[in-house]
Amino acid sequence: MMSLRLNLHLDRRNTTMLGRWWWTVDRPAFFAMMALVSIGIFLVAAASPAVAQRIGLSNFYFVTRHQMFLAISVFTMMLISCLPMTQVRRLAMLGLLVSVVLMMLLPFIGFENKGAVRWLRFGGLSIQPSEFMKPCFAVVVAWIFAQRFRTSNFPSFRLATAMYVVAVFLLIIQPDFGMVVTISGMFAVQFFLAGMPFLWVIGMMAAGIVGVIGAYHALPHVAARIDRFLDPTSGDNYQVAKSLDAFKHGGMFGAGPGEGVVKQHIPDSHTDFIFAVAGEELGMAFCILIIALFAFIVVRGLLRLWQEDDMFTVIAVGGLLAQFGIQAIVNMGVAVNMLPAKGMTLPFLSYGGSSLIAMAGGMGMMLALTRRRFGQMSGESKSKNR
Repeated sequence: MMSLRLNLHLDRRNTTMLGRWWWTVDRPAFFAMMALVSIGIFLVAAASPAVAQRIGLSNFYFVTRHQMFLAISVFTMMLISCLPMTQVRRLAMLGLLVSVVLMMLLPFIGFENKGAVRWLRFGGLSIQPSEFMKPCFAVVVAWIFAQRFRTSNFPSFRLATAMYVVAVFLLIIQPDFGMVVTISGMFAVQFFLAGMPFLWVIGMMAAGIVGVIGAYHALPHVAARIDRFLDPTSGDNYQVAKSLDAFKHGGMFGAGPGEGVVKQHIPDSHTDFIFAVAGEELGMAFCILIIALFAFIVVRGLLRLWQEDDMFTVIAVGGLLAQFGIQAIVNMGVAVNMLPAKGMTLPFLSYGGSSLIAMAGGMGMMLALTRRRFGQMSGESKSKNR
């Protein structure tokens, strides 16, 4: 009797939405994301009380809010992962439209924080529209690229490039050069998957070099961060120096949960430098585990595409995984002083509102697009992109 009560009925005969989701979704990737979420709960609880005290808030202010955002994020990811391919595309189109409109309003009604105008305030909540733009952009651009495989004269490359230019322009005026790098890397991966001509490869490489040089000369904060990276004595490098101290203090196996000392002196230890908290309290061995989880999610997503013949799915998932991987690499690279400092959160680990929910939405789209579609012919799958 007890076994019947505990039976979740998640066998292959279950035709409910939950049953279908369970047997078609990439469960190993989903559980890896949940492992990152669990680690993030611990790290934010370890890092944020000192930050909250420093700015006059209650000790568990960020802990409570992070758990609230996590609940919303996990629900969002699971809900979106249940959607069929057509609805994922429609959701992305709507999300991209709303995000672009909000980004256009930022210069007029946005508020400034640390020299950038990237946020809108609604009541007591702040929203960063560009975070929601990223996954939606990846899916919509994938659909545009995929049309060239159906209609030979469809201007996929020109239309997708025009969308990319608009997105980059809206990011530069905020300014948010780190987001430009993420979008550019994601777009380059998608362009490659769509069959980028060799001349376009050379053009994009040249444009990237020109863009970096232009940003260095036109944006003072970009120049300052690059200068500090190349020469730490040229300016304030406090957070990166403390981050390195945290890794040194943690060593191979860490100082122990709650025993970190250096973390208390890192202003953004709960957000941009959460990886340093992991290094101090849990050690290098655990940091390698975190890196392995990120790598596992990316590799699992790519393996799901190995036998996929629907180009929309291939390009969309490739872009979403590129965004996920690039953001993780940039955050961890900054923490160990391998990349110039950039305010970018570590997916599922850092404290955040917009960034956490948007990343969950993007990975929910990835899970939805990589679900097994049993009983469907490839031609039927392709027709969903029309």
